[in-house]
Amino acid sequence: MSDNQANFAEFGNTINESERVWALQNSDGDWVVCDSSEFENADVMPVWAKEEDAQKFCVDEWQDYQVASIPLDDFLEEWIGDLNEDGVLLGINWQLDEEGIELDAIKAAKLLINA
Repeated sequence: MSDNQANFAEFGNTINESERVWALQNSDGDWVVCDSSEFENADVMPVWAKEEDAQKFCVDEWQDYQVASIPLDDFLEEWIGDLNEDGVLLGINWQLDEEGIELDAIKAAKLLINA
């Protein structure tokens, strides 16, 4: 199993247990979405399985953001379709010192449901 596969499996197991996804949101209600490092002209919304992992990213250009949880049911039922329509990928469990996984929202949701 590759590091990315293991990272995604851990992400799936953790969020299926906690029933929460973590992302970064500012006081205006805007969520962090950034340019993809893998795909040209694509945006990515980073999400994490653990609050403490997301918190590490509240620095530099994201210092005005706070960690916010999204209930897993809402994420799968409402967010995934909207992200897909907008062409926004999911950045799964990014770590500060590593390249992160970037997945199509529908593909990620299917993998999570089957996890």
